[in-house]
Parts: sequence; structure tokens; C-alpha cells
Amino acid sequence: MTTIKDLSLAIDESACAIDFSDFPEDVQLCILSFLTPPEVASFACTSKRFDSLCKSDGKLWFNMCDRRWGSKTRIKKWGNGKITYRNLYQTLSDWENLIGFWRQGGFTTSPLLIFFEWGPSFVTGFRVSPAKDGTYGVVKVPFLWMSLSPEGQVVNFLDPEGRPEILEDFADSDRFKFPESELVPVNVRLVGKTYFVVEEDTSFGARRRLSSGSGRVNGSVVDEDVIGAAESSGSPGTSPDQAVVEIYQYLANRTSPGADRASRRQRRREKQRQARRKLEPQHYVKIVDCSPTTARPLQGLWKGIDDDMALGFYLVAYDNIGGISCQKVCNPSENLCHIMRFISKQPVFWAANPTFIESPISPEEENLYTSRVHLRPSAAEDHTHQHLPLTGNEGVSRILRINFSHDLALPEWVGPNPPHAHGRIWQYGDGTFGFGSLQDSFIRDLKHVAKNGCLLDTVDPLS
Repeated sequence: MTTIKDLSLAIDESACAIDFSDFPEDVQLCILSFLTPPEVASFACTSKRFDSLCKSDGKLWFNMCDRRWGSKTRIKKWGNGKITYRNLYQTLSDWENLIGFWRQGGFTTSPLLIFFEWGPSFVTGFRVSPAKDGTYGVVKVPFLWMSLSPEGQVVNFLDPEGRPEILEDFADSDRFKFPESELVPVNVRLVGKTYFVVEEDTSFGARRRLSSGSGRVNGSVVDEDVIGAAESSGSPGTSPDQAVVEIYQYLANRTSPGADRASRRQRRREKQRQARRKLEPQHYVKIVDCSPTTARPLQGLWKGIDDDMALGFYLVAYDNIGGISCQKVCNPSENLCHIMRFISKQPVFWAANPTFIESPISPEEENLYTSRVHLRPSAAEDHTHQHLPLTGNEGVSRILRINFSHDLALPEWVGPNPPHAHGRIWQYGDGTFGFGSLQDSFIRDLKHVAKNGCLLDTVDPLS
């Protein structure tokens, strides 16, 4: 038998039940912005009202783009604000994996370390190299831009010369009308999440002319100047067929210097394009795990003193069984570009058992640290080249025993069987670390190259 208490509970439960359609539209859009496109498509099938809401480009798809990338780029600026947000969502989803570090394969004289980051309405690829100003600074030079045209088409440009002054111009100018002699239109072909190829887009010029209103007559490109001149020579109310005849007549009879200007300009651009050697395909591989984690505190890209006492890059990686290895990131020199490698085959150091020595630290280990000189760039802000204490700002949180490459620890060794070299890693309280061999009296202090997706200590390449 139903009691009064049961009825009151049923009434309370029904009063607390709230349907999704009862929420205001802005709340609904906020909730739906967390869905993926397939989930949005499934939800749209539940009712006609929700189908209309899910098809709302300026509401739902804008919210989806803004929630995911609004803090990284200016959503409304892409494609000059003329593209659909659904198209933008799909494009940015494909390009999001580009953000971070890559390396270029093959032979080149350019820096091989690549870093992608978000721009206001484009994604930019930078070539990264150590600065030569005696600091921990790094130089980043833009060379690849990826964006969308107002028509929603993907447009990519590459600067073979890597001119840093183009970055500001690209952001503030009509970026789809650069002369072909300055930037090379390219196709960027993504293969999975860890590989992409850049190839020259030889059809970009024709597509640009067509999209800008130019036409073709029997396969010949007709410039806007030509069409405008032909239209001005015709009478008002000219039929389409007669307009074509007048264009033909104009092309056949233009002999004046003013009329021939457009043709000369077109031929000059064509000669410039032919004079430039065709861009060879460029291959890039992603550097995964380029930042430290709680479980892998030494992992990632680091910067510190190299063998020649200049700033260099180091890559520390963990293997599947917990071992650690560190290798130098090599940039090609102008004279040895065909024999230099991106990453040295011989590791700088490695550890098969990355078990740290935790506090309290023994007097013997403390003496190994305090008796050594810290090697840092000569103009670094905290440069000392002196013995540093074990505690304080330079405090060591823990120590790791490592093995060293003999050519770094014992550069003068010439025997066939070099002795096993040992060393230490001293991890500091701020997460950075230094390493050194027991065969010398130095510590090479390393710092982050990037943090939270941003390059650190960047310097002006023009300075």
C-alpha cells in the first residue's frame, strides 16, 4: 500500500529532476562545447530543436573553438573572420599536434631544431638555435606559416632564407598576397602524429589568380588589369559574348606602353619564379616527451655548456625499462653540413638504474659537489664559475649516479679499451640539474629550453 511518505518522496524526486532543455541556451552551449564532433552529431539526432542548435555555427561551433583554443589564439581573426567555425575546428584539431618541438631530417645548413607555436590567426614554425651572446638565450627565426584564407582554404608559406622581420609583416598585412619571390607557397602533409612533409605548392599562383577574380581564355591567364582595360573599352550593356570578343581584341592589339605594363609584370614574376630553384621536400619528425614529468624529472630538451664552451642543446630520454640517456643535439656547420648528425650517436651520459640518492646526503657526496666549479655561459645572469654550496638557492634536492661517455670524460684517451667513466647528476630544488664526471672538477648546469609550451630566454635574432 502506498503511504503518504512514499508520495511525498516521489513528488520531491520529480521536482528535483531537471531536463537538459530547461537550461538557458548559453548554459546548453557551454555544456555541448565539451563534446567531440561525433558526439555533437549523435546529440543532434535526439530532437529537431537540438539539431538546429548543433548546426548553429556562430553559437555552438564558436564555443567549441573558443573553449579549446581561445586562450592560445584569436578565434575570430582566423580567415579574417569570414570562415565557418566548423571548418576552423577541424583545421585546428589537425594542427594542434604540431605545437612543440620537431627535428628536420636530411642534409641542410639550417638549424635542425624546430618549434611550433600559436599565432593570432596562424601557426608558426621557428628554427631554434643557441644564441652566441654568452647567455642562456636562444634564437628563434620564423620559417613556416600555416593559416586559412577568407574562403576557408588552407594556405601555407615557407621562407627559405628565414628572415625574422617577416613575422610582424605576416601578422599585420594581407598575408595571401606576398610576392612569390619572398615566400614560397607550400603544402604541409601530415602523416600520423609524429611526421610531416613540406612540399612546394606549384599550383598556388593559379588558384590565387582565380580566387582574386582573374580569368582564363584558352588556357592563358588574363590579369585583372587586362579585364579592367577591356571592360573600359566596351560600351555599357555589353553582352557576355561581346565582352569575350573585346578581351580577345584587347590581348591581340595592346601595343601601348601602358597596356603592356601588366604583361611585362607577369613575365617578370614568371622569370623570378623560374630562376628560383624548386624547393626540395623537407621531412620533419616530432620530438616526443620533450618536457619533464613527475615520474621522469630529467626528461626533455635542456640547454647548457657544450664541448666548445658555447651554449648547446641536450636531449634526455627514458627507455621502456626506466633507464636514462642524454645525447647532444647537433646543428650542422657550414663546412660539415653533410656529415653532422641531429643527435650524436654516442650518449653524453646514461644510467641503467635511475635511483636517486635522497636527503640526507653523505659527507662524501657533499664533497664531490662542493669541490667542483659550475660551468655556465660567460654572460649568464647568475654566472660565477666558482664553487657553490650544497644548500641555498643552488640547493641540491637529490643525486643520481651515472655513466659517462669516455670521449667526454677522458678526451685524451687513445687506447682501444677506455676505462669506465662515472659521474653524478645533481638535481636542484627548481627542477633543473647539473651533471659532471668524476674524472674532472666541473659541473655543467642545464636549464629548460621551453616551459608550458613557450620558449624561454629568447633573444632578438636581429640584435
